[in-house]
Amino acid sequence: MSESSKLTPATPLTPRKRALVIGASVGMGAALSRKLAKEGWSLALVARQKDKLNALCGEINADGERLALAYPHDVSKVKEVPALLQKIVSDLGGLDVVIFMAGVNYPPGGMDKYNFENDRQMVEVNLIGAMAWLTPIAEMFQNAKAGQIVGIGSVAGDRGRVANPGYNTSKAGLHTYLEALRNRLTRHGVNVLTVKPGFVKTEMLKAAAGATPFAIEPEKAADDIYNAMRRRKQTVYTPFFWAYIMQIIRHIPSFIFRRMSF
Repeated sequence: MSESSKLTPATPLTPRKRALVIGASVGMGAALSRKLAKEGWSLALVARQKDKLNALCGEINADGERLALAYPHDVSKVKEVPALLQKIVSDLGGLDVVIFMAGVNYPPGGMDKYNFENDRQMVEVNLIGAMAWLTPIAEMFQNAKAGQIVGIGSVAGDRGRVANPGYNTSKAGLHTYLEALRNRLTRHGVNVLTVKPGFVKTEMLKAAAGATPFAIEPEKAADDIYNAMRRRKQTVYTPFFWAYIMQIIRHIPSFIFRRMSF
């Protein structure tokens, strides 16, 4: 790493925690990256959209301190992960938190339409991409007996709804994977947080079909995620009331639920 690309070093008086944010360039990823930078974290920001990623790093670093470094990467290219992770750990001097926020959602074409290619891409990004990154990170944190993993799931993963089976599946799979990591890593001092947002005002939401009640700004979601990280929670819904909504939805009998159209 060249001198011009080094982060502003921490000092005994200004220690810095180090976070890797995967899927950082837009939406909740960008909002949480700004939040972490404001709190004084050193950041490695990973995203597919290179121009937006560089712009975000420029914004974060505009005040003179260099707190964020950009690493363009498409999470579906899983073979790139080992070398890129090694570089990030070297550049930051270690990691304290890793946040997987990358995701894709294709709007459903209707209840009589099926699209395997869209479903495949959602699973590749939302689930396989997460596993490609978080598996080596879990091993690294387990060996260190420290660290925190944060995965961004969705209320859509809490039950198999008719509207978008592929997306529901990708997020449900991620929830189960994160729970399994949590059960394995907790005994080693590592926290795993599953975040389940409702509707958040992002580009992904704009492309979605149908009603989007209670939609919140990405900054609100970022605040909720950061607070849950600080408290080392295991699961958090954002906004909080989705926990109660999904409690009801999870307990609707199947013979009734299958007749619903959402």
